[in-house]
Amino acid sequence: MIRSLIIGTGSYLPEKVLTNKDLQKRVETSDEWIQERTGIRERRIASDKEAASDLGVAAAQRALEMAQVKASDVDLIIVGTGTPDMLFPSTACLVQDRLGANRAFAFDLSAACSGFLYALSVGDQYIRTGSAQTALIIGSEVMSMLMDWTDRSTCILFGDGAGAVVLKAQRSRRGILSTHLHSEGSFWDLICVPGGGSRFPPSKETLEKRLNFLKMKGNETFKVAVRTLEEAAREALEANQYTAKDLDHVIPHQANLRIIQSVAQRLGVPMEKMVVNLQNYGNTSAASIPIALDEAVRTNRVKAGHLILLEAFGGGLTWGSALIRW
Repeated sequence: MIRSLIIGTGSYLPEKVLTNKDLQKRVETSDEWIQERTGIRERRIASDKEAASDLGVAAAQRALEMAQVKASDVDLIIVGTGTPDMLFPSTACLVQDRLGANRAFAFDLSAACSGFLYALSVGDQYIRTGSAQTALIIGSEVMSMLMDWTDRSTCILFGDGAGAVVLKAQRSRRGILSTHLHSEGSFWDLICVPGGGSRFPPSKETLEKRLNFLKMKGNETFKVAVRTLEEAAREALEANQYTAKDLDHVIPHQANLRIIQSVAQRLGVPMEKMVVNLQNYGNTSAASIPIALDEAVRTNRVKAGHLILLEAFGGGLTWGSALIRW
């Protein structure tokens, strides 16, 4: 069976560090309050000269280097992002140009924090059908551009960063075993950025109403996140005739430590198997899973033969999972 093998991973985090104590100077909060409710200690913030494509290119270059693949050999580039450089052209096309991947067709995919997982699933389908042999899947976000720094319910949560993987078609029992995606548009207003699109185009009025900033209903989102992540995990395991006990690692979307702990408890997975790095980076949206995966690979936490579950939820609402035999 032709499967997609992840043969390279890469990530990039901006240099600027914004700690909880730094946030205390901007908004009424405290380091203790943030850590207790989210598990986050600090996050990275892109410079004024860094856009999603810049972060994505850096992560992609590291993934290509690990995979020992030339950019000119890539067939497909998908960038999962909710913070593109511009409305169009796609960030993926800008990445393609910067990398010199002139053989690749490229496009963006918008699924908020589920963006990387959605992009991974789409790339996997292209490889399984033979439409691509080598794919570059990227999650890249500059979430700081969407932050209302007067709203402590959101600005404490998010950070900037990018992660990438290289997929290669191979006949193998290893690789991506299956992916599972879901959406529920009736919950669109739980996590959204109302302004800037065709519904509320940029204007003096939308700026005054602060519609260009991220809005989130935290309590409702928490409940839905825990439920959907548990369901997505069980779906992937059942589809491949595994149980939670068979998992070596779970790499969840890095949104909130309490969400991760709740899902682990529901699944019966010890926290030692949950890959968690949100304390250092916050919620980097579509970039969170590939960043965590890259760190786990480069620290030799992930080894050949390991069974790994990826799972995410995000605005849309969107959610899903992927099961991988490394």
